[in-house]
Amino acid sequence: MYSALATLTLIVHLLFILFCLMGGLFCLRSIKWAYFHIPAVAWGAITELKSIVCPLTYLENFLLGKAGEFGYEGDFVGEYLLAVIYPDGLTWGIQIWLGLGLICLNLTVYTWIWRKRTL
Repeated sequence: MYSALATLTLIVHLLFILFCLMGGLFCLRSIKWAYFHIPAVAWGAITELKSIVCPLTYLENFLLGKAGEFGYEGDFVGEYLLAVIYPDGLTWGIQIWLGLGLICLNLTVYTWIWRKRTL
């Protein structure tokens, strides 16, 4: 059961990252999505800019430990996404760029949505 919960946590973590990246597009349907998306982006950017390990990483490690499996060191991005996107490893400099990129991407999306809704 713990292994399944760890996997579920991993899926939720991935969905959260995708929501941070693309959730602003939900505002095309309803601007109320911004009440959920903006705090998510703020948390995502802060964790990257300050090199904070997400609590979901700790939860997943705890659940993996309870299942008798080895948890991973570091954060979710460093262990799962980085191997595909940046194979050389996550550095503090890359994390800064990821955080700034997240902010810039979402500022662009919200500017586009604001212009689209005001025309």
